[in-house]
Amino acid sequence: MFALSTCWNASRHTDGKAMLEEVRSLGFEYAELGHNTSIALLPGIQSAVTQGVIKIAALHNFCPLPIGVMGMAPDCYLPSAVDNHERDTALRHTLRTLECAAMLGAKAVVLHLGCVPMRWPNRPRQLLAMYGAGKAQTPQFEQLRQKTLAARERKRKKHFAQVCHVLDRLVPRVKELKLKLGMETRMCIHEIPNEDEADSLIGCYGADALTYWFDNAHGQIKENMGLLQQEAVLERFRGRMSGMHVQDFRPPLMDHLPPSEGTYDFARLAPFVSDDMIVSWEFHGDWDHAVIAEGTRRAHKLLRRPVAA
Repeated sequence: MFALSTCWNASRHTDGKAMLEEVRSLGFEYAELGHNTSIALLPGIQSAVTQGVIKIAALHNFCPLPIGVMGMAPDCYLPSAVDNHERDTALRHTLRTLECAAMLGAKAVVLHLGCVPMRWPNRPRQLLAMYGAGKAQTPQFEQLRQKTLAARERKRKKHFAQVCHVLDRLVPRVKELKLKLGMETRMCIHEIPNEDEADSLIGCYGADALTYWFDNAHGQIKENMGLLQQEAVLERFRGRMSGMHVQDFRPPLMDHLPPSEGTYDFARLAPFVSDDMIVSWEFHGDWDHAVIAEGTRRAHKLLRRPVAA
């Protein structure tokens, strides 16, 4: 199923029904509620779903936003935090997202799981800056990349353990509500999970509850940085992906563009899109209706195209 994330228009609306009517006007039968959905939008969202205006495919944690948190804030509380209060707060608000998803008839909740902090020196930021400056093919970049990976590995254990403690609490409730959690492809080297960690977590908790959620722009950035190959990742998680975030992309770091506004080759995704998968478009809010409607219409034809054996 194809969906449009309300990260595109939630900030423009005070009425959740009007927000979803705008999504429906572009031809989408499904919406993903973005991580900038305020609690004030919920009554209108419930009304739109009850009246059959649109269906909700997924929610992006945290949804609704925690009280006092404004804008796009999927990482305002980290499941990987060693601080008990922050980790417990992340758990509490994620459980609230799960309840909201079940109430609205959604199939999945997309979430970020945190990071391995590397504040001093901040090698991940240095690495991203070098990539953005066009230095990804230099020996200096490769040296810094290897140092960053090694530092991450030295520090990862205690933060990955905290993620597992949170999932120990989340997964039983996910199964009770008949939902799926989707661990989103992360963009930066210090974030959790990397692809090996995602594979391990799915093996531990089971793909009936915990799945991979591919983000093509994040995947492209990591591919450009020499951290993965997209087809290899998609093949690795075939049958264990509940969805994708899709958007066009323009190097080095410009994402959340409508199709045809960047350089991404959507044909790369077509062999991996299945009928039961949620394919959700994520766009910045300044793109107008006509550009989105026409771009996604063309891309849907490509993504639905049968793939030769």
